[in-house]
Amino acid sequence: MSIEAKQFPRIDVRMIHWDERALVPAIVQDAETKQVLMLAWMNAKSLLKTLETGETWFWSRSRRELWHKGATSGNIQKVVEVRQDCDADALLVLVHPAGPACHTGAVSCFYQESTNVSEQRRNEEERA
Repeated sequence: MSIEAKQFPRIDVRMIHWDERALVPAIVQDAETKQVLMLAWMNAKSLLKTLETGETWFWSRSRRELWHKGATSGNIQKVVEVRQDCDADALLVLVHPAGPACHTGAVSCFYQESTNVSEQRRNEEERA
């Protein structure tokens, strides 16, 4: 029995609402900590490869090719679960990461903080 049939019975590639480039955004989240690690893009082939191998595969929009997360760095992501959202136009991939997700070496690609929104709003109200 394939990994897809055992662990991912509800994901049907034919039911995904692909964008005009035949891609869907995939949010990758640590299955234990729930920290969002990265956002990448999948096409049907990368999704199927992810389901078949149990490791994350994505579509590189810049290089226009499949890429296996961790193939060069060793920071692979073992897939625990794949979920589609209610509209089937985005995926959530829960993983056990073997290292940092970001190419910079950061655990998550989302390490840069912006101005606190509440603080910014308060400052704008004080100026008005």
